[in-house]
Amino acid sequence: MSDHFVFLPLGGCGEIGMNLSLYGFGPPGEEKWIIADLGVTFGAEEHMPGIDVVLPDPGFIVERRRDLLGIVLTHGHEDHIGAVAYLWPRLKCPVYATPFTAELVRVKLADAGLEDDVKLKTVPLSGSLKLGPFEISYITLTHSILEPNALAIKTPLGRILHTGDWKIDSDPLIGDHTDEKALRRLGDEGVLAMVCDSTNVFVPGESGSEASVRTSLEKIIAGKTGRVAVTAFASNLARIETIARVAASQGRHPVLVGRAMHRLVGVAREVGYLADLPEILDADEARHLPRGAVLYICTGSQGEPRAALSRIAEGNFPNVSLDAGDTLIFSSRVIPGNERSIFALMNAFVARGIEVISDGIEHTHVSGHPCRDELARMYQWVRPKISIPVHGELRHLHEHARLAKTLQIPEAIVAPNGTMIRLGPGPAQIIDHVPAGRLYLDGNILIPAGDGTVAARRKLSFAGHVVALLVFDRKARLAADPRVVAEGLPRGEGDGDIEDRLIEDMEDELSLAIEAMSKDQLRDDDAVEERARKAMRAVMRENWGKKPVVSVEIVRLDD
Repeated sequence: MSDHFVFLPLGGCGEIGMNLSLYGFGPPGEEKWIIADLGVTFGAEEHMPGIDVVLPDPGFIVERRRDLLGIVLTHGHEDHIGAVAYLWPRLKCPVYATPFTAELVRVKLADAGLEDDVKLKTVPLSGSLKLGPFEISYITLTHSILEPNALAIKTPLGRILHTGDWKIDSDPLIGDHTDEKALRRLGDEGVLAMVCDSTNVFVPGESGSEASVRTSLEKIIAGKTGRVAVTAFASNLARIETIARVAASQGRHPVLVGRAMHRLVGVAREVGYLADLPEILDADEARHLPRGAVLYICTGSQGEPRAALSRIAEGNFPNVSLDAGDTLIFSSRVIPGNERSIFALMNAFVARGIEVISDGIEHTHVSGHPCRDELARMYQWVRPKISIPVHGELRHLHEHARLAKTLQIPEAIVAPNGTMIRLGPGPAQIIDHVPAGRLYLDGNILIPAGDGTVAARRKLSFAGHVVALLVFDRKARLAADPRVVAEGLPRGEGDGDIEDRLIEDMEDELSLAIEAMSKDQLRDDDAVEERARKAMRAVMRENWGKKPVVSVEIVRLDD
């Protein structure tokens, strides 16, 4: 049976985040595989109560673990590396990354107690490696984190370019520029397919340079007399350096606030970046500084409830406070789905007389992803035969495919999660669909998204929980009056407590329902439970109009 070359996304296609891409080469059913990136996304509390982290389900490749050659990481954002520590025990293969990303992964592995188990191999910038039939070269790009890389993956049936996340920044401030020469050279040698970031495909023009943000922040902060806080993504170390330098230029001391800020800056320094950063203080060191001499650099730009900025808003972050006359700057974008929490956070500060400035008001942020003109330039450099849009919702993927066709790319294929594409031999085509689900991190336990846990919690949040306790003696008679305990029922005020009345009505209805049952029925737990459920639900429906979760506990006494 002849070899074929396939691409299979299990995460990141049809959604933004949670990236997991598979490449397979060999006879059908006997392929050797590599994983490009292994990331997470974050749970939305209103849809996923109790779930902080969502991961792609790697079940397809876990079943083929013996043929998995390695995990190759493009860069260090959570949606590309965040699942490594959680899923590696199911995969048990080497992990490859450039120095900064490797150090971020090493910290995560140490936290999970896996540092000594995982074979984590550092690849130099612009380096290469060979894994079975795959020859992989790292190509330096620019993005909103250090060391973003594209992967040029060569096989006997052709070469693909897996871009990861990228933009074209003429002045990135930290790290190298996009390696245009390597990309053009790749295009001259011939590229079978480009698997490419779609995040900003609807945005015309270019994403802009980090240098422009530095200039703008200097103008915004100049003349401010109170405290200034700037919130940004902790992983955007170019932005952290920008804010620190702007602070120094305005006679302010930069102060890191939030564990993620300290961790990311520490990792960057450990691998040789940020060596000449202005002196950074922590909150304790800065607590006695005059208000006009401090600039806080804070985590929490997405309204995360446990991040530094939310705790400052609540007044419970040690040694850090913002008061009327101070200024808060959001140097970040609003990630879709986080609007409510971010705007609530902004409103909380505004209510206290603090000036809040965001990118919609002033120029405080540039995206880390390519807009349409940058996508066009990348296609001009690489000139692939096939375009495969990734890293986007379905609307992004389809628009990206349309754009690729206008740029004279012969083939463009939209492949949502679970779609297997044969890249060669012959024309590219979809050849299979495989399960591509999700896993939820519930506390420290991974559970399938479809196991009912989250749905049950949502139901509880809508209408509460009612529990009936029924105690029977040996003759199947009630040994005590039915007892009902409830959570989440309306209470009302004063003597006419609604919750109490509902509970009393349910207890009365339960007594009547039990009295109407025969002896044989009363000895049957299933029959008793069903009759009790119906009785309580009837009271709820008639008097409240809602359907709470109902449980029945039956106790039978032996003597």
